[in-house]
Amino acid sequence: MKNKSLLAALCLIALAGCVSQGQVDPDVMQIATKPLTCSNKAECDLWWQRAQTWVASNSKYKIETATDSLIQTAGPDGGKRALAYQITRSANPDGTATIGFAAHCDGSLGCKPNPWEAGAQFKEYVRGTTAGAPQSSAAPAQAASDAMHPEAIPGKSATTPNGEAMSQ
Repeated sequence: MKNKSLLAALCLIALAGCVSQGQVDPDVMQIATKPLTCSNKAECDLWWQRAQTWVASNSKYKIETATDSLIQTAGPDGGKRALAYQITRSANPDGTATIGFAAHCDGSLGCKPNPWEAGAQFKEYVRGTTAGAPQSSAAPAQAASDAMHPEAIPGKSATTPNGEAMSQ
C-alpha cells in the first residue's frame, strides 16, 4: 500500500512539473511581443548598436553576419539548447524602423534561456530600459567575432502577434 501511495505522489509531482514547464510569465510575454520600433535615424542607429552588443554578449554562437539590416549568429547546432539569433531592421514608410527578433535552438529538452525571456531581455536592453544598457551611441562593448551565448528549447518557431519569430 505504501508503494502505491508513493508512486501516486511521484506521478502527481511529475505531472505538475510538466504542466508548469512550458508556461511563460504574462509580463514577459507582453514585453517580448511588443513591437520594437525606433522613431528616427539617430535612435534607430543607437538601438541597432545596442542590438548587436546584446547579441554579442548573450549568444553562445558567434555572429556570422552584422550589416545595417541583419545581425545573425551561427547555429543552432544539432541537439544544442543554446539559442541562435536573427535580428532584422526594416525601414517603415513613415521614417521609423522596426527591429525584429527571432531566437531558436535545436535541443530536445527545450531552449536555455527561454526564447520569450530572451526576447523580453533583448527588447528592454535595446530600448535602454534595463541596467547596463548604453545610454549614448558608444561603440559595442564586444567585437562580433568574440560573440558567445548561454544555452537554450528545440527549434520550434512561433510567430508573435507582431510577426516576429520566436522559439517555444
